[in-house]
Amino acid sequence: LPPYAPKSSAMLSAALREHQQKQAASKRDLEQKRVEAATAAKAVADTLVDSLNVGVAQVFATQKQLEGEVKQLHNAIGRFSKTSQQWISMVDSFNQALKEIGDVENWSERIEADMRTIALALEYAHNGAPSTESH
Repeated sequence: LPPYAPKSSAMLSAALREHQQKQAASKRDLEQKRVEAATAAKAVADTLVDSLNVGVAQVFATQKQLEGEVKQLHNAIGRFSKTSQQWISMVDSFNQALKEIGDVENWSERIEADMRTIALALEYAHNGAPSTESH
């Protein structure tokens, strides 16, 4: 072996150790960065899930509120329908009463005309001729 061989071997060993140390440090750095990236990804995922959960909770609460309002509206419509039917019935009864009043008025006018005819007939029978003073 040449005289520089022990020096070369020591230098080569030193270079190999330095390379291995750099490689180990690089692996540690890479592993640390991988852990940091995974932690950051988990934090982002957790934040997204939390924000989605808040949105879902708001939608659920709104849905419950709407269901309650729909039920109240349904009940109000039922009451309104019942009241409307009562009003319609009352108006129909009122219209029937007006028709009956009209019938009574017509009947009374006919009776009045008949009574005039009878009165005139009685006056004619009693006096012989109708007087022009009563008209």
